[in-house]
Amino acid sequence: MANVEIYTWSACPFCVRAKALLTRKGVAFQEYVIDGDEAARAVMAQRANGRRSVPQIFIDDQHIGGCDDLHALDRQGGLDPLLGLSA
Repeated sequence: MANVEIYTWSACPFCVRAKALLTRKGVAFQEYVIDGDEAARAVMAQRANGRRSVPQIFIDDQHIGGCDDLHALDRQGGLDPLLGLSA
């Protein structure tokens, strides 16, 4: 199973949507809630090629992007293979 990490803010609707998609797929993920934590946000931005918006999602240390990127990858059929899910 893939190692999935997601940086979130607790009141972010896009974060909720991204986590819901992963949960529907039965995927466990490590969530980093970074509400107002600039040091944590700086770490996230460094990993995410400078992107500071949330959520930022990583699968096996590969930067996926945000909520829209995750859903687009799923629609294109690219998410399940990254997650190690069989078709």
